[in-house]
Amino acid sequence: MAIGRHVLIGGGLAGAKTAEALRTEGFDGEIVLIGAEPELPYERPPLSKDYLRGESPRDDARVHPESFYREQRVDLRLGTTVESIDPGAHEVELRGGERLAFDRLLLATGAEPRRLKIRGSDLDGVHYLRDLRDADELATRLDTGGRLAVIGGGWIGAEVAASARQKGLEVAMIERSARPLEHVLGAEAAGFYAELHRDHGVALHTEVDVDRFAGAGRVEAVELADGRRIDCDLVVIGVGVLPRTALAEQAGVGVENGVVVSDRLESSIAGIFAAGDVANADHPFYGHRLRVEHWANALHQPEVVARAMLDKPASYDRLPYFFSDQYDVGMEYAGYAVDWDRVVFRGDPRGREFIAFWLKAGRVVAGMNVNVWDVTDAIQALIRSRQEVPEADLRDPDKPLDALAAAR
Repeated sequence: MAIGRHVLIGGGLAGAKTAEALRTEGFDGEIVLIGAEPELPYERPPLSKDYLRGESPRDDARVHPESFYREQRVDLRLGTTVESIDPGAHEVELRGGERLAFDRLLLATGAEPRRLKIRGSDLDGVHYLRDLRDADELATRLDTGGRLAVIGGGWIGAEVAASARQKGLEVAMIERSARPLEHVLGAEAAGFYAELHRDHGVALHTEVDVDRFAGAGRVEAVELADGRRIDCDLVVIGVGVLPRTALAEQAGVGVENGVVVSDRLESSIAGIFAAGDVANADHPFYGHRLRVEHWANALHQPEVVARAMLDKPASYDRLPYFFSDQYDVGMEYAGYAVDWDRVVFRGDPRGREFIAFWLKAGRVVAGMNVNVWDVTDAIQALIRSRQEVPEADLRDPDKPLDALAAAR
């Protein structure tokens, strides 16, 4: 069995699952897992949903119980910051001066919220949501009720808005596009989510920018660029994230919208790898690099990167996948659509049970199932076939998707 020391920087899902995968793949050497937070590695999806609402306990978000790290001989360094990487010496330096030698190094540093640099952004009551501490602070504020303003209609903003409404708060959402989620889903499918939030009492303010946050020490209102004022007791900002690449850049690792890695998740410097939100990876199916900021990537890339770190054959070619739960609506999205010719629906969005297909040149490039389950594999098979699919067949609920996929 392979020996040596493998150092994993990043105590989130990707780092913890890589430690697990290294042991599964037979690595018998030292594993050091370094996390900046003083928390056992955890998954982030609950932070904007059931954990935020107080419906699931803290332990349910954990990737593994504490005993896992002891049993698997993982040296877990929590509340620890890596100051620098020395690729030539094969060492990392920790805050305080300790240096750790490594044979292989994983960068699973994730991403951080994009900050709004406007007047009033430092007022008390202005929140971002990325980690457990953020979620705990926000949950405490939500428990007091009142009026919430959500800045940004992406997935985090939409899920926080839904959670706040479920807890009885008044919610206003401010979004630069015409509809929440439009930058991801396009106008047709995003229209469904706009109506969903309106139906649950969210006040949508779209196609407008925020000018500033107003208040005397504590946020009291959001002032919009068109002169409107939205009174509020707290604000959550969700305007995207940026990959945490500072360590990689300092070490001379190739960086472009994340850490640039091959399909085996190895960086421009041999022996240094990246996985999760920070990895901008060559994708064999698409023929170009993709950086995916979703749970499934952080869950599955470790299986591949562990094999690569052990010099075994490895290639990450899973299609992008993510999910979201808002109110009583659950969805799954598979594929990658940045431009398309048409969106075809199977079912009626007004009934809140449907599948949407994004088509380019007659081929399915992405699909989203809403309150319809066990169809993701068939949707992915349609995408992988690269074959034209008659729109009538996609619309027809009597044509099973797995049969359409098998025919291609």
